[in-house]
Amino acid sequence: MPKKLSHYDAKGRARMVDVSAKPRTAREAEASAFVRMKPAVLRALPSNPKGDPLEAARMAGIMGAKRTADLIPMCHPLPLSHIAVTLRVCENGVAIASKVKTTAETGVEMEALVAASVAALTVYDMCKALDKGIEIRELRLERKSGGKSGDYRRKSKRK
Repeated sequence: MPKKLSHYDAKGRARMVDVSAKPRTAREAEASAFVRMKPAVLRALPSNPKGDPLEAARMAGIMGAKRTADLIPMCHPLPLSHIAVTLRVCENGVAIASKVKTTAETGVEMEALVAASVAALTVYDMCKALDKGIEIRELRLERKSGGKSGDYRRKSKRK
């Protein structure tokens, strides 16, 4: 039997999945994003008059993960036990990674993705005065564990 989308009822209306019968289990998810920017913008990161863009983005990513259920209509509010967001300056931009953990009836993939995307958007916001052409690329789930669907790990690595 092929998989089906779980966020729709029999009449095709969007719905929140009922997870009340599912057991609370440990779940984790990791996501990543990349903010591509010109070398001149990268060199200017330490002297940004708004403050440290990477630290602001790290904090914004953590806050974003906590607010996922407020942003994505069918997400359940979850008790998050850990959120980590890291940013690393690379040759052509900033690599972002997020990791979220919970013990709950449903997974934290969306929280990890929101954390990475909000961090990326914050890097853009902090640097847009220097270049409106900054690009947010490759937002993706890297890994998840726990739950009925089991573990997932992305096979291909960013080049």
